[in-house]
Amino acid sequence: MEETKMAIQASEITKIYKLYNKSSDRMREALGLSRKKLYKEHYALRGVDLSIRQGETVGIIGTNGSGKSTILKIITGVLNPTHGELTVNGRISALLELGAGFNMEYNGIENIYLNGTMMGFSEKEIDAKLADILEFADIGDYVYQPCKTYSSGMFVRLAFAVAINIEPEILIVDEALSVGDVFFQAKCYHKFDEFKKMGKTILFVSHDLSSIAKYCDRVVLLNKGVKLGEGKPKEMIDAYKQVLVGQYPLPDEENFEVLAAEGETVPESKEENGLRGGVPGVNEKALEYGTRAGEITEFYLTDQRGIKTNAIIKGEPFTLHMQVKFSEDVPSPIFAFTIKDKHGTEITGTNSMVEKAFLSPVKAGEEKKITFTQNLDLQGGEYLLSLGVTGYEGDVFQVYHRLYDVLNLTVVSDKNTVGYYDMNSRIIVE
Repeated sequence: MEETKMAIQASEITKIYKLYNKSSDRMREALGLSRKKLYKEHYALRGVDLSIRQGETVGIIGTNGSGKSTILKIITGVLNPTHGELTVNGRISALLELGAGFNMEYNGIENIYLNGTMMGFSEKEIDAKLADILEFADIGDYVYQPCKTYSSGMFVRLAFAVAINIEPEILIVDEALSVGDVFFQAKCYHKFDEFKKMGKTILFVSHDLSSIAKYCDRVVLLNKGVKLGEGKPKEMIDAYKQVLVGQYPLPDEENFEVLAAEGETVPESKEENGLRGGVPGVNEKALEYGTRAGEITEFYLTDQRGIKTNAIIKGEPFTLHMQVKFSEDVPSPIFAFTIKDKHGTEITGTNSMVEKAFLSPVKAGEEKKITFTQNLDLQGGEYLLSLGVTGYEGDVFQVYHRLYDVLNLTVVSDKNTVGYYDMNSRIIVE
């Protein structure tokens, strides 16, 4: 009887990836051309147990690389575990990669039917849901246009509307409630409340700790593929903050290598990784260009304790570090950074000229170390940092080196307000 009350039962789930020093080693092993092991084993998950009862809302929290996305993909069947057993009772709707099954040449209506069919619904059943999907998406006559003509906002709205209106028994959400504008987000959270009241099972992953605290009955804390604990939201959120500042007692990690995150690229060799090795959140395939008269040779983020990290608690100070080496004389270099959201919208940024911090010439062979220190008042979520070294030579603007979307910044928050920034208002009611 007890077993029938379980929506998700995961036992000793382990996911191991083979990491090769070079791609040719992968081919040699596949062809059986080598007797020795040509790879290292990295653990995305190690022996994780997870029991979720029907009707529960359970949150999963942890830093990037903790295994959150990996466990969700295993539960939804996108990945197979290396070891362990998994039982799922109920139809799942997963808000993981919105619109992943869409055909960009089809219009919105055609994609609704395509996705509905893929989820196992008949045409008649999709007919019955169509009005609700269109009302929720609220993209007007664009629904009759090819999806390739949509803005990113319209595309996400339609994809979310399809995923949320198929009446699942188990809803799996991975940061997807932060899509669209504030009005659409309010609609999403209202739907989330409806699901809870209907007794649906919800598995919820987010860096927005205020939402985790508000909606979850229970929270699971993961770190580097290991389950550190589970319990009431407040207890686990407090433990998570201790993990972020290095004050939580972690399991023995001797000889324990963990894959950074599902989908992250692993460099072919340490030499290729250069000075970016060991820096959390680096995009190794970032777009870069410039004359290289001044070149950014090192960059990373630190928290208020000086620890290298890409996860910062909202409201606390953090520092962006850059090191620039000059191969030519430059009359007055400008050092800059920009923060964007996941959709590419520029939110904020600054540079040394605007801040009147450095307005001097540099000589060939010189190196400069630059730090930008500021309080972090962005809402909880994922952001991208771009870096640059530019300057004026006479009236001509020169780009010496730019790195686009080269660092990921994760803001961990237990109080999110409206929009991008917290106003930190002092409110008095008399």
